Amino acid sequence: TDAEVNTRKKTFTEVQTERLEQAERTVLIKCPPKLSEKKLLQYLSCHGNIKSHFFFDNRGIHALIEFSEKNSIASLLDAVGIPSAAMHHVVPFKSRLLSFTLKTPVSQAAEETPIHLSSQSHIPVKELIQKLCLADSISTQMYILLNEFQLTEENIKLRFLACSLVRDFTRAYFPDSIVKPFGSSVNTFGKLGCDVDMFLDFHDVQKHATKMKKGPFEMEYQMKRLPSERLATQKILSVIGDCLDNFGPGCVSVQKILNARCPLVKFSHQPTGFQCDLSVSNSIAIRSSELLYIYGCLDSRVRALVFTVRCWARVHGLTNSVPGTWITNFSLTMMIMFFLQKRSPPIIPTLDQLKELADEKDRHIIGGYDCSFVSDLSKIKPTKNTETVDVLLNEFFEYFGNFDFRRNSINLRKGKEVNKPESSPLYIWNPFEQDLNISKNVNQPQLEKFVAMARESAWILQKEEKTQRTINKEPWGLAALLIPFGKSNSSKMKNRTKGMGSETIRSLLDSLKLNSASSLQKAVGK
Repeated sequence: TDAEVNTRKKTFTEVQTERLEQAERTVLIKCPPKLSEKKLLQYLSCHGNIKSHFFFDNRGIHALIEFSEKNSIASLLDAVGIPSAAMHHVVPFKSRLLSFTLKTPVSQAAEETPIHLSSQSHIPVKELIQKLCLADSISTQMYILLNEFQLTEENIKLRFLACSLVRDFTRAYFPDSIVKPFGSSVNTFGKLGCDVDMFLDFHDVQKHATKMKKGPFEMEYQMKRLPSERLATQKILSVIGDCLDNFGPGCVSVQKILNARCPLVKFSHQPTGFQCDLSVSNSIAIRSSELLYIYGCLDSRVRALVFTVRCWARVHGLTNSVPGTWITNFSLTMMIMFFLQKRSPPIIPTLDQLKELADEKDRHIIGGYDCSFVSDLSKIKPTKNTETVDVLLNEFFEYFGNFDFRRNSINLRKGKEVNKPESSPLYIWNPFEQDLNISKNVNQPQLEKFVAMARESAWILQKEEKTQRTINKEPWGLAALLIPFGKSNSSKMKNRTKGMGSETIRSLLDSLKLNSASSLQKAVGK
């Protein structure tokens, strides 16, 4: 649609600013069970024009209401009371989380049309597989998967609202502070149900620098001085964490993880249903979010491929929600971006090419690292590559199934395989902090498992006979890739190893650094 094309072309910062402002005009209401949508909206309208609204279920029906004007919220809150303290004593912290009950209960007869509820989670993979089997091509299957898993407009609004509600706390101490999402909530690659990573930012530092030039005095606030930025971050997060824990309506399971490399507060935000991670602004992580945002907006195939490969990796246990020696989603996404830079012609530009297009306002030097790249999408020439997504999926598996991981590393700045600077099994250059490997955590067995799964998947896609599969009522195409291979394929795998030429097997074993066909079997069956 045209509307979609328009939203796609906004810069990352424009979208962020717009969404944060929108969240400030929004309230979240826990509704009574037998609710007339019309009555609710009619009542709320007397406080001002309602720009948008939706309902969702989260242990009871909730309504997200976005007003056109911020002052409508003040008007509404003015009419809201404090819960009676008969059973519980309350912490009298007032927020934009409200609870409505009907003064006079509705009789059954008055029940209206059922309210449409927006789903905030994606369908289970089993159901997805059934949908995929009905599609007419692998490309269609990939776009179905993308549609089922990607964040909806409603879910994004809810994410920004969660940040805005946390901001109400941080403002009590730091009136200029902003809380904004980063990572998968905003980089166009988030799937329904993913955590909300949020930053606390004290962003008016630059603004004041310009104002200070006037007048005869250098003027500054007297502020508490600490030996390190880390200590300041820990102190601030510790207090905000305590606030959320003690006063935050619906903030439960608050954990302060202050000794991590990046100190953070984890909590569960019950009203929106999100698991949240709050840390203090890290500009490089924001640049990474924006870089992925640009890549995701440039070409629809990018997101279709990323969602497909991520889902595939999750099904086969190549990625995991708990930290460990697995490939992370971020590393996997960077591998896909690298692969797309390597196509002929390339589907997305390298980071160096994006840097060449940057102008003065795009200049970002962070901690000595040059993190500049163009932010205006219209300055980037569209690709001439016409490969379809099913071809790209197959080529992705082929490419990494045969990649020389022992010798080469993955560098997105240059879009080239370069010699590994050190011996980590998988080396992916951090696009901004050039001396870091973003996949340092990955060990050899996990990398071997990835390679084995990629080869197996390329094989399945190539031998794919859709007609035969459909007659046999077997899952075909992408659906066949989303079923754990150990389940149905172990016997097929043995036969396949027999049928391969000894050359193939030798090169397979050599590149996997495995010494027998049985350990290849294990790597695939793991």
